[in-house]
Amino acid sequence: MQFRLSELGFEYRTSFSPARCALSGISFDIQEGEMVAIVGASGSGKTTLIQHLNGLLEPSSGSIAFGPGKVEAKDLFRKVGLAFQFPENQLFEKNVFEDVAYGPRNLRLPEEDVAEAVRRALSRVGLSEDLWRRSPFQLSEGEKRRAAIAGILAMQPEVLVMDEPTSGLDRDGSDRIEAILRDFNESGGTVVFVSHDMDLVGRLGRRILLLSSGRLLFDGTREAFFSRTALLRQSGLETPSCMRFMTSLKMKGLPVNDQVFSVEEAKRELMRVFRGEVQAET
Repeated sequence: MQFRLSELGFEYRTSFSPARCALSGISFDIQEGEMVAIVGASGSGKTTLIQHLNGLLEPSSGSIAFGPGKVEAKDLFRKVGLAFQFPENQLFEKNVFEDVAYGPRNLRLPEEDVAEAVRRALSRVGLSEDLWRRSPFQLSEGEKRRAAIAGILAMQPEVLVMDEPTSGLDRDGSDRIEAILRDFNESGGTVVFVSHDMDLVGRLGRRILLLSSGRLLFDGTREAFFSRTALLRQSGLETPSCMRFMTSLKMKGLPVNDQVFSVEEAKRELMRVFRGEVQAET
């Protein structure tokens, strides 16, 4: 178990207005190596929830535990890397290399270890060496996003948490971010991400958490989630575009499996049908 949330609740409090409940009774575990998508309408509590995962916020009630031993909230940032929506807005150093080095230096690592962590992180996000000494403000939007993620990866987190990871990017930029998340997960890291993009959720999210008005409404596999048409409609969400396409073919009589979440899966399924192969029983 990597995270355990038990009846977690959170209220925003100010001296100028009554307390506002943002989360209530949230309970779930996240296992090491999972790829979890958090979805829900705007204002449902998604961003508030993920800020608890690295200790930026502390529960008003209930608890959150990390790992088998007790990790204080103030130390969670060493284990959990959190990227807000548009993390590139936080780039500030004179060049990309120095910006990525900021986090590891704050951990007081030896300078040679900092340099190695930076080189490894920048290579991991696919930024070539000719960009390392360039001002981050001279990069494209997609390159800026990857530089910001490299700054998180350089701190060698066990968990990567991202809020709308592909928001505002073109197709190429989105594909590159998606590849980074896949690589981190396939290397053994845990990924938790918030997204309104159901195509991305379908391709990446093996497990879906649905929030509504600060409460956990659904926790299960993507197959189970996207089969709940009434729940999706109630939540203002829809199935991924590939799934909708395959469902339309199925409704026209083509014997296809409509539980597909990517173009590649759709191609394989259509080839199976056109070759006359019988779908295996599940």
